[in-house]
Amino acid sequence: MAKALGELRQRKDVQWTYVSPAGDFQADGVRTGKYILGGEELTLSSKGESVISYADYAIAMIDEAESGKHIQQRISVVSE
Repeated sequence: MAKALGELRQRKDVQWTYVSPAGDFQADGVRTGKYILGGEELTLSSKGESVISYADYAIAMIDEAESGKHIQQRISVVSE
């Protein structure tokens, strides 16, 4: 994935956003609808955790696709 991100960063003819999940990506985790966006650095919740459910990750991806606030950027997402 690092190679793919590097290749995306060299592209100027495509609008892209690279969304990285939290360190603990929980397939059966609870959908809360609440998440925190981060950048290149590891982002932690107020509990000091890097966790997100598949459901909340999907919500974050759709929200980003609709808003388009982070074009040509890598962002990360964790549960609140």
